[in-house]
Amino acid sequence: MMKIHQVHQGTDEWHALRAQHYTASEAPVMMGASSKIRRNELLHLKATGTEREYSDWVERNLFDKGHQYEAMARPLVEGQIGEELFPITVTRTIGGISLLASLDGCTMLGDTIFEHKMWNECLAESVRRRDLAPEYYWQLEQQLLVSGAERAIFVVSDGTAENYVSMEYRPMPGRAQKLLAGWKQLQEDLANYIPVEQKPEAVGRTPENLPALRIEVTGEVSASNLADYKEHALAVIRSINRNLKTDQDFADAEKSVKWCKEAEDRLVAAKQHALSQTQSIDELFRTIDEIGAELRSTRLELDRLVKAEKENVRNRIKLEAETAFAEHIKRINARLTPIQLPSMLCNVAQAMKGKRTVATLQDAADTELARAKIEANELADDIYAKLTWFDDNVAEQHKPLFRDLNDLVTMPAKHFESTAIARLSQHQKDEDARLERVRERIREEEKAKIETQPEPVASTSTAPARQLASAIEPIKPAKSTPINSRPTDRQIIDALTRHFRVDDSQVIEWLLDMDLYAASEDLAASL
Repeated sequence: MMKIHQVHQGTDEWHALRAQHYTASEAPVMMGASSKIRRNELLHLKATGTEREYSDWVERNLFDKGHQYEAMARPLVEGQIGEELFPITVTRTIGGISLLASLDGCTMLGDTIFEHKMWNECLAESVRRRDLAPEYYWQLEQQLLVSGAERAIFVVSDGTAENYVSMEYRPMPGRAQKLLAGWKQLQEDLANYIPVEQKPEAVGRTPENLPALRIEVTGEVSASNLADYKEHALAVIRSINRNLKTDQDFADAEKSVKWCKEAEDRLVAAKQHALSQTQSIDELFRTIDEIGAELRSTRLELDRLVKAEKENVRNRIKLEAETAFAEHIKRINARLTPIQLPSMLCNVAQAMKGKRTVATLQDAADTELARAKIEANELADDIYAKLTWFDDNVAEQHKPLFRDLNDLVTMPAKHFESTAIARLSQHQKDEDARLERVRERIREEEKAKIETQPEPVASTSTAPARQLASAIEPIKPAKSTPINSRPTDRQIIDALTRHFRVDDSQVIEWLLDMDLYAASEDLAASL
């Protein structure tokens, strides 16, 4: 059930409440749809209980203005829908997941809510086309889910009627389930999360600056610090880090590549300057060439290292994510045995495409992994529900009829159930037909047996009464014989069939015709 909290947005009470729930504004981040915050960053914030910090400029120019424009736009929305709107904060727990939504406005009956965004021409155009991006509709889906409202009025404005566009958004089938599955996966990731050290974005640094190279030539080198320059330059060059692991290492290496090129160019310029003063100073040129060669070698080596190590890091992150997904599928299949999930795509390579830093590569891989896990979990839950129905409605002896069960469980639930019922019904019809064929075959066999038996010794028209009476006499009880000791009708009939070698029906017919038994019902019951 939805719960309304008497807290105002921005207060300490409001922040404390948010820390205990998964909020609507976080929903796009959790679904990997936010352009502002990465999913891994949300994981860190939730795990450590901190909130993202913003500069004073952002607070003043974005948040404060946003609240101001929202307040100015609210009367415009009220005029549009003909009802008053009240800002509220609401929570609801669904399946053990605590959700929160801070609503910019809600009607008295709670059937309509209001969400405001600052004026942005690109976003405004999306609203005009009634085509919201996932970054916005996931927030609306959670607001509608938590509040129970029927619709949301999504507004983009600067508080004026001139820059004001709006659209109605209603829950889309299946999205609420995907949202809950996403929060469930984040909850699982949080349980296994190990906080990592947060580092600022890497900015490349060049190696130590070299001293200015001074050369004066007057037919011979009259003044030069080339020997000291060489010693210093080679020491700096050789100290450049070749072991690239972190974003900082890569940034330094890329910067060093540029630095080496610039130092090379300066050496060439110094050489050309000296050459303009003299034609033959062999030692000077050899020394300069040696330093230049070392710079070029280092530059090329670093350039290759950057490319190779970045590829290695990319492949490692990709392999770890794909391995984690394979393990997740393995655990699901163990739960569904003997059913196996169909092949599912976790396209880590595509998700990482265009990412340059270790942090963005890792976040892209983790987000795609979470998306694929959510999809696999949803499919597994759907299959598990069908298997439960199958076990409840299909007897053990009929389960061999469903050798293609692995394919059938991928059908929609209603189609799966109707297919199973139809197959069972057809099997029963086939079984009834088979039994009827068996019964018919037995009847034919019995008929053939009767036809091959000898002709009856007597019939009602030919069997003398005395013959039948004499046959009955040995088994006929005396009147003084106790009732419970007398032979039964069944015994009498069996004795006569053996004596005359005829079937039961013939004997009964004789007995009835001769009035040896009073009632035919008793005779029939004796069979």
